[in-house]
Amino acid sequence: MSSEPRDRYKIRRIRNGAEPRVLDLFSGCGGLSLGFLSTGYKIIGGLESDPIAAKSYAQNFFGSASAATRVVHAKPRDITQTDPKDLAAEFGFRRAESCVDVIIGGPPCQAYARVGRAKLREVAEHPSAFLKDARRNLYLRYLQYVRDFQPIALLMENVPDALNYGGHNIAEEMCEVLDRMGYVSRYSLLNAVFYGVPQMRERMFLIAYCRQLGAEVRFPKPTHWVQLPRGYEGTRSVALKTVQPTLFGNGSNYVAAPQPTERLLPAVCAKDALEDLAKITTHLEGKLRRGARHFTELSSYRNSAKPTHYAELMRNWVGFEGGSGVVDHVIRYLPRDYRIFRRMRAGDQYPEAHEHAQQLFHEHLELLREQGKEPHPGSPEYHRLRKQFIPPYDPGKFPNKWRKMEADQPARTLMAHLGKDGYSHVHYDSDQARTISVREAARLQSFPDGFRFEGTMNPAFRQIGNAVPPLLAAAIAREMLRAMRGGSNDG
Repeated sequence: MSSEPRDRYKIRRIRNGAEPRVLDLFSGCGGLSLGFLSTGYKIIGGLESDPIAAKSYAQNFFGSASAATRVVHAKPRDITQTDPKDLAAEFGFRRAESCVDVIIGGPPCQAYARVGRAKLREVAEHPSAFLKDARRNLYLRYLQYVRDFQPIALLMENVPDALNYGGHNIAEEMCEVLDRMGYVSRYSLLNAVFYGVPQMRERMFLIAYCRQLGAEVRFPKPTHWVQLPRGYEGTRSVALKTVQPTLFGNGSNYVAAPQPTERLLPAVCAKDALEDLAKITTHLEGKLRRGARHFTELSSYRNSAKPTHYAELMRNWVGFEGGSGVVDHVIRYLPRDYRIFRRMRAGDQYPEAHEHAQQLFHEHLELLREQGKEPHPGSPEYHRLRKQFIPPYDPGKFPNKWRKMEADQPARTLMAHLGKDGYSHVHYDSDQARTISVREAARLQSFPDGFRFEGTMNPAFRQIGNAVPPLLAAAIAREMLRAMRGGSNDG
């Protein structure tokens, strides 16, 4: 590299057509990375503390590299214990500030509780504050990575609550610090459903560019439209309560996202996303057993269901093609609840499911009564039988614990809690009477069929629920690439 300033060299390199080099912090299995990879970026690596997610990341982004390289990228790393310069060296680079153009990712907002605005402002003025902070907070470490790698652009992602977390607008306060570090930054709330993802998933995104780039921060225009349920608008309103002028008096860094219109394509619905995958009924035939689910059996696509445009994309994503089927189309063993799932109507939640369960229980008691075998109310046998029909949760306290999907609507938000149970996404097909499979969850997040999740079923669900939908990441990545190359999003 010449003696010209490093940021100027990076800008010139990208504007001459080179691939922007990306480092993904808190990468998980790689939803953000996949979106950036698919739109012309080069992934140099990710940093992830979860061992199984780190293996997934290495498999998908460095699967064709040497065995030694895969080992390096599959290594789980705690950002609080990993120095940026050491990470660059492990990835094969001599200087951290020379090897990264874009940093993506986002610390969990829970990590912010121990920092606050004062500490963030301090690190902008005193670089050594990164090292002096004994608590090793994740937001401070993120900023240290920005300072050491000197990217010309960065993307942060978090839940909408990051705009109103314990009275703090984390995004606004990060923008203040990034301003002092030489970046122009803006943040907004984007919903994945408006970008072709079959899921109504609202998230905060913060984009920043170094001032020398001279780029205006813009967010991608929607491609799809649907009327969001009231709950999503309510969450957005609560999050935006803290959007107000900053301490420096130059106004908020929040910008409203481009709005979709009914003239756009209709949102991708659950049936569009899932219908070409094989039906699963083995659990209803007594052929499913409790235990870990491994991804060893190929499930062929349904020949009788013509794949939609979305399904074709998931099957044929370049570099992640599905072939003749998928290997992770596996579900949970929930024998008590299959009959409840069958009774539930589209949109039913836990209170309705609980009512269905009670009705099923009383129907069974009536059958036993006709046979002269009805247990006495209050007896141990009565309570044992009741537990076989009725879930134990109070419907007044857990109204959203269960939900049956609508076939003709996008799915509701997938959460990391999928790693514990799948009741939030009961399949819309009553004949299958089950919760969604691993691959169905991946489809709803817009992971292509050739993307592999390491581990067994529960860790795979957790990785999927934690991820940023790749199609949404791709829309943001395209907008950022346009800005870095000096283009416009008009037209």
